[in-house]
Amino acid sequence: MANSPQAKKRARQTVKRREHNASQRSLVRTVIKKIHAALEGGDAEAAKTAYANAVPVIDRMADKGIIHKNKAARHKSRLNAQVKALSA
Repeated sequence: MANSPQAKKRARQTVKRREHNASQRSLVRTVIKKIHAALEGGDAEAAKTAYANAVPVIDRMADKGIIHKNKAARHKSRLNAQVKALSA
C-alpha cells in the first residue's frame, strides 16, 4: 500500500489510466467485431463501411500505444483481405 503522498497520487493516476486504456482497447475490439459481424452476414457493403470506420480507430490506438503498431497492422491486413474476398 502506498504510504507517501506522492505514492498515493501515483496509485490514483495508475487506476485512472488503466480504466481509460481498458475502455480504449474495448473500443478497438468492438469495431473489429462489427466487421466480423458484417462478414458473417455476407454483406459486402456493410463490411466495407465497417472496415473504413475501423481503420482510423485502430491507427489512433496504435499511435497512442494502446495496442502495438504491428498488431494494428496485422488486424487491418487480415480484415482487409477478408473484406476483399467477400466482395470478389
